[in-house]
Amino acid sequence: MAEVFRERVLPSVAAWLLVPAGGALVGIMLLPIGVWVGVLGTCVAALVVAVLLWRASPKITVQDGVLTVDRARLPIQVISAVDVLDRPGTEQAMGPDLDARAYLRHRAWAEHSVRVVLADPEDPTPYWLLSTRRPVELAAALGHQRSRTS
Repeated sequence: MAEVFRERVLPSVAAWLLVPAGGALVGIMLLPIGVWVGVLGTCVAALVVAVLLWRASPKITVQDGVLTVDRARLPIQVISAVDVLDRPGTEQAMGPDLDARAYLRHRAWAEHSVRVVLADPEDPTPYWLLSTRRPVELAAALGHQRSRTS
């Protein structure tokens, strides 16, 4: 079976501005040691910040009947519902409505999220809450076109 959905929830453009800013701050700090040390420090710090932002970005795929979020895997046949949440809905889900047993993969830079409700009596996890920039497409890939929207 082919891949149905793939997304890496990358930071916004504003967050990527941390890359040159972080590099510049380290470069300024190292400048008194020497110009070349400052330049090298700028490049290394910028590279480190870029790698950290990339690694902090969740990778979501739906392929061969399995939802994969980074290393976590969930067969889609145990999904009973998918709730598409906007920013206020996500804030409610992350705050007062949060169940401590839920699997979370939240990133503040993503405006929307989906709550994937599980129907597996063997699993103590009631739902997965995932940040995404394409919640409707993810819900459709999971076979829940008529998802509840909050």
